[in-house]
Amino acid sequence: MDNTQPHSHRLRTGRFSQAAQVYMVTVVTLHRQPFFEDFAAARTLVRTLKTESDLQRATTLAYVVMPNHLHWLMQLQEGAQLTRCVRDVKSVTTHRLGHPVWQRGFHDHAVRREEDLQALGRYVVANPVRAGLVQRTGLYPHWDAVWV
Repeated sequence: MDNTQPHSHRLRTGRFSQAAQVYMVTVVTLHRQPFFEDFAAARTLVRTLKTESDLQRATTLAYVVMPNHLHWLMQLQEGAQLTRCVRDVKSVTTHRLGHPVWQRGFHDHAVRREEDLQALGRYVVANPVRAGLVQRTGLYPHWDAVWV
């Protein structure tokens, strides 16, 4: 077991994939290193998210690539598994960048019907503003949302 993450195995407890379910996924870089401060690395991750949509496994509703993590609001497609989608994004990104990028595991939240998806999307893309990286969302280059 990875001693830097003594409870990471608990992230998988109770995880269930359901087609058409919307999930808020957060994935953190290895040792929280700011790999995605590099513009090319961040765009590599963005292209990888697009691949998941192209393969019709996950529809991206909103995302933001932060220097040391990813927030991804996505809808799982028929026949897809949440764990596999996230694993593939992590694996492809790691392969394309040529070095280990991600911590083990990820955090997910199955969005309930009563939750406002647009509000969640705004929350995701406003992350760089809350982190003090930019004054307003439009100044940050690594985000998108279907509502914009």
